[in-house]
Amino acid sequence: MKTGSLAPTSLWLAACACGIYALCARAAAPGEIGAVPRSWPAAAQAAPELGRATLLLFAHPRCPCTRASLDELAWILARAPGRVAARVFFYRPARAPRGWERTPLWDEARALGAAVVADPDGAEARVFGARTSGMTLIYDARGRLLYDGGLTPSRAHEGDGPQRAAALAAVDGRLAAPVESAVFGCALVAVKAQREGPWPTMR
Repeated sequence: MKTGSLAPTSLWLAACACGIYALCARAAAPGEIGAVPRSWPAAAQAAPELGRATLLLFAHPRCPCTRASLDELAWILARAPGRVAARVFFYRPARAPRGWERTPLWDEARALGAAVVADPDGAEARVFGARTSGMTLIYDARGRLLYDGGLTPSRAHEGDGPQRAAALAAVDGRLAAPVESAVFGCALVAVKAQREGPWPTMR
């Protein structure tokens, strides 16, 4: 093989390696978390469930990472039947029409038995400090925070990990102290478009 023919191959291999590294780094990079209230905030529109834990999951309806969070939620609900009230808040931009948030992810969340509601302009998400799709908070029956963070071990990946174990322990009241975890997903509140027109679909 001629030496000159190695250059394109080497460049191609280097580009592939850089691409794989970028994907892995993105999967491992956690999203932002705001100021999460340690007790149920008075400013919240929703009220805590009486007599059992309340799980809140904040999601972007067009974020592909959200499906993994819903799969983890399904895992938790299957192991804690009747012991937690699950609510999923789907972000809807202020200027978007009603129904913008009703993607297949909305239907998947409803199929789990969770209460699914729209969150216009991310108002409820801001009250609870949720900035990344997949952010999950679990409060006990007295409105005290037990768990805050994501349910997935990395971006768009579900499976066994400390997040699901801690969340289930919070639901069952087995945590000695509140647990914080990283959250992996798309930015929850989309940046407003710089031009007039429809809101972009998150890819």
